[in-house]
Amino acid sequence: MKPPARKHAAFTGRIGIARADITPPVGIYSRNWGAAKHDTAASIHRPLTLNALTISERVGDDPLVLIDADLGWWRPLELFRKFQQRLLNELSMDSSRLIFALTHTHAAAPLMEPDDELPGSELHGQWLEDVYQATVSTTKQAMAEAFDATLDWHTGRCGLAANRDLPDPAAPDEMPGKSGNGKATRLICGFNPNAAADDTLLLGRITDASGTLRATLVNYACHPTTLAWENTSISPDYIGAMRSTMEAATGAAAYFLQGMSGDLAPRHQYVGDTDVADRHGTQLAHAALATLFDMEPPNTELTFAETVESGAPLAAWRHRESAAAGSLKAIATTVDVPLKNWPSAAELEQQRSDCKDRALQERLRRKRDIRRSLGDGATFAHPISAWRIGDAVLLGSCSEAYSQLQKDLRRQFPKVPLACMNLINGSIGYLPPEELYDVDVYPVWQTPFDRGGLELIRAAMVNAIAELIGDGGHADTAQSA
Repeated sequence: MKPPARKHAAFTGRIGIARADITPPVGIYSRNWGAAKHDTAASIHRPLTLNALTISERVGDDPLVLIDADLGWWRPLELFRKFQQRLLNELSMDSSRLIFALTHTHAAAPLMEPDDELPGSELHGQWLEDVYQATVSTTKQAMAEAFDATLDWHTGRCGLAANRDLPDPAAPDEMPGKSGNGKATRLICGFNPNAAADDTLLLGRITDASGTLRATLVNYACHPTTLAWENTSISPDYIGAMRSTMEAATGAAAYFLQGMSGDLAPRHQYVGDTDVADRHGTQLAHAALATLFDMEPPNTELTFAETVESGAPLAAWRHRESAAAGSLKAIATTVDVPLKNWPSAAELEQQRSDCKDRALQERLRRKRDIRRSLGDGATFAHPISAWRIGDAVLLGSCSEAYSQLQKDLRRQFPKVPLACMNLINGSIGYLPPEELYDVDVYPVWQTPFDRGGLELIRAAMVNAIAELIGDGGHADTAQSA
């Protein structure tokens, strides 16, 4: 029996790429850490970029628009909704065809309206407008400069991310903090050497009709929390060095798609030294480059050709042309996720104003903003976006799902490359697995979602993938995706 050919899941159509600088000014409010003693940015480590990618089947079609921005999170969700609606109106787009993705750097100015109580926040109004205008101009540029292209995918590995749910070392068995059976009931956010981490790296390669590499897409799950409370610089964290390293090696634009990283972060993090972030980015870039150079040439497959009798019988494999799929489809849906019984936004604001501790004040400010966005109902209509791009699927939500979600989805659809993403089209809270709701851990007490949210989202995403590919995941594509 002839062995199967080695080929990549792919899409052939029209693709546009464009980039803008969205670095905020020095002096802007940039405090993202409760433990920080500073409020404003003192310098720029690396520029923040906004990268637009447009994808369409043919000339004249309405494209899918993917924005990859070196930004942290929206405070609150309503701010993104206003931003999104304005953008959709200006570009005459349907909401299902737009994904605005955050890299989730924790060293950028937060996406928020000016607040008179916060130093440097008077600069936010103009900066937010600059981000909006950059989104419009890069999207229009990408549309105008679209070219015939192939986007294909290959899976690699990278060891940058580690599990960050560490049983509290200060809680011995005989002390509060561990249950009677010795199981930790308090987890702290940091490297857990005894837990495995998802190391999946999905690489997308964009080539033009001549076979020239034009862009790469790196989908990887790892919190950009290298730089923390001691850092006073604006920075894309490790993503900046990842981009520059890859672009220097390939001459092509590098996009970053943050994976489902709710429980993943670098082992060495929470530092003020930007060199550490650059080392992390270089590590990820080299893993991505290794994946890139492991790929077959675009629009080909490596197939068994013949047996050549020599000193040994030799299996000769050769490349031959292979057509790529050209279909696109977008789904936008919502899932009613149960909410916790939190205090009202007014009550949380009163608690914040009465609080004298800076770290606790920051927690309460964020909790208040989330409550304002969600309202006082018992459930939240949680949005999900999913795109079929040829043989692959890109999907995600505005929450910070644990990596268990992407592992489950990829296990259920092993033949379909899945670009799984967090923090798209807004940001709102964590999605931890239901068993963690019995544990004292930050993502559980931070999130407004009650037990079972991740599981509801998973079911909805399974349905969306099955609808997009049409056969429950058994498509004859992507043998080497």
